[in-house]
Amino acid sequence: MAEADSGQDRTEKPTPKKLADARKKGQIARSRELNTTLMLIIAALSFFLIGGYLGNELRLLMLADLRLEREVVLDGNAMLEMLKTNFQQGLLFIAPFLLITLVSAFLGPLVMGGWNFTLSAAKPKFSKLNPLAGFKRMFGQHALIELVKSLAKVGLIGAVGATLLWGLSDDFLALSAEPVNQGIIHGGKMMLWVFLAFSTILLLVAAIDVPWQLYSHQKKLRMTRQELKDEFKQTDGNPELKAKVKAMQREMAQRRMLDDVPTANVVLINPTHFSVAIRYRDGEDDSPVVVAKGTDELAFRIREVAEQHNVPLFSAPPLTRALYYSTEIGQHIPTGLFVAVAKVLAYVYRLNDQMGAQMQEPRDLEIPEEFANLDRKNTRFER
Repeated sequence: MAEADSGQDRTEKPTPKKLADARKKGQIARSRELNTTLMLIIAALSFFLIGGYLGNELRLLMLADLRLEREVVLDGNAMLEMLKTNFQQGLLFIAPFLLITLVSAFLGPLVMGGWNFTLSAAKPKFSKLNPLAGFKRMFGQHALIELVKSLAKVGLIGAVGATLLWGLSDDFLALSAEPVNQGIIHGGKMMLWVFLAFSTILLLVAAIDVPWQLYSHQKKLRMTRQELKDEFKQTDGNPELKAKVKAMQREMAQRRMLDDVPTANVVLINPTHFSVAIRYRDGEDDSPVVVAKGTDELAFRIREVAEQHNVPLFSAPPLTRALYYSTEIGQHIPTGLFVAVAKVLAYVYRLNDQMGAQMQEPRDLEIPEEFANLDRKNTRFER
C-alpha cells in the first residue's frame, strides 16, 4: 500500500509509540467472530446450568396466568396489576441469564486487545460521508474477506445443521409419543445440544478470523521510512538540536575545567597538541589528580590560563599523552605513572623554592609499555 502524500511504501512495522497512539484513538485489533462465538457458547452453557430452573419457573408462572378468576378477568385494573407483577417476576427469573450474557459480551474484547476506553472513536468523522470512500469500503479487500467469512459461516452452519437434524430425526419424531411435560423437557435438551453444536462450530471461523484481524491491524498501521525518522525526531529529539545542546554542555564543561586550571601544580604539555593539568595537595589528595586536559585549541587555552596564573608548564610528550588517554577529568592518575609524575612534581616544588636558580629538568621519565599508543587501545588502569 503506497502512501498518497509521500509516495513511499509502508514497509516498516509499527513502533510501540505508533501502536500506543492508535490504541488511544480506539484502533485495536478486534474480531467480531470471536465475540459472537464466545457469547453463543456461554449462552448455551448457561442454559444447561440454569435452563431447568428457568423453564420450571416460567411454566409455573404461565399456569398461574391461565387460572384466573372471573372477577379478575372483568376487572381492568386487576389485569394490569397482574401483568405488571408477572413481568417483574419473569424479568427476575431470566436476570441471571441476562447477566451472564452481558458479561460474555465483554469477554471477547478483553481476550483480544484488552480493555480500552476512549471517546476518540465516538467523534464524528465527515470523511465517512464521502461516497467514494464508501464505495471503496464496499468493494475493497476488507469487504471481500467479510463476504468470504459470511459464506463460510453459512456453509458451516448449514452443513452442521443438516447433519444434526438428519441424525436426530428419529428422536424428534419420537417426541409426539411422549407425555407433554417429558416431551417438552426432552425436546428442550435436544435443542440445547443443537444450539451448542452450532456455537462450537463457529470456533473454526474465529480461529481463522483472529490471526487475520491481528495481521490486518498491523498492516494498517505500517509506517514509511520517513514516518520512522519523524517519530525518532519527536521522541529522541531533533539531531541538530541535540548536537547544539551537546555543544553547549561541552562548552560549559570546558569553562568549569578552565576555572580549575589555576589550582593545578603543573601543566604537562606536548608542545603541539596536548595539555594535562595536574594537582596534588598534601593532606587533601591521596594521589595526583587530573583537573583539566585537552587537545589542540583547548590545550592552547589551558596553557594560556596556566601562564596567566603562574602555573608552571612542563614539556613531557610521552607522559602527557599517556595521562590524556588513561585518565578522565577529576580522576587520580594511574599507579603506573606515579613515579614519572612524582619526579615532575618534585622538580616543580624545588623550582618554586629556589626562584631564579638554574635547575636541570628531569629527563628520565620512564613510561611503562602498557601506556604506549593508548589512542589505539581500550584499557582500564588501576588507580
